[in-house]
Amino acid sequence: MSADILLSLLSKVKRTKPDSWLAYCPAHDDKSPSLSIRETADGRVLVHCFAGCAVHEIVSAVGLDTSDLFPPRTEQQFIKGERRPFPAADILRALIPEIWINYLCAQAILKDEVLLAVDRERLLLAASRFQAALHAGGI
Repeated sequence: MSADILLSLLSKVKRTKPDSWLAYCPAHDDKSPSLSIRETADGRVLVHCFAGCAVHEIVSAVGLDTSDLFPPRTEQQFIKGERRPFPAADILRALIPEIWINYLCAQAILKDEVLLAVDRERLLLAASRFQAALHAGGI
């Protein structure tokens, strides 16, 4: 999929660079453009909501699937005849913020600190994003 398909489904799209755009995020009630979109040289479409919406929430809101953000896989990208939607390195890179949340919460728990409600909610969100990443990776 090219970025043009996703861009056609978004509101208030503004080009910021030849391969980058800002738009209203469809996953939440956006008051100003908070969604960054970039098309890479290899055909991947990268999206990031600065308000914190997950990628699967963004693409679902416009009727797409996360796999629609990536070009078709080649024969070399198959592992033992099994097609994996995303390389493990990409999944790990996407989970870096969630790994930090888990690390910080674990450190607080080890110090016998009580997690605030907002911290527990963020930890649950991190867990759901781990689960979504595993699902998206075919694991």
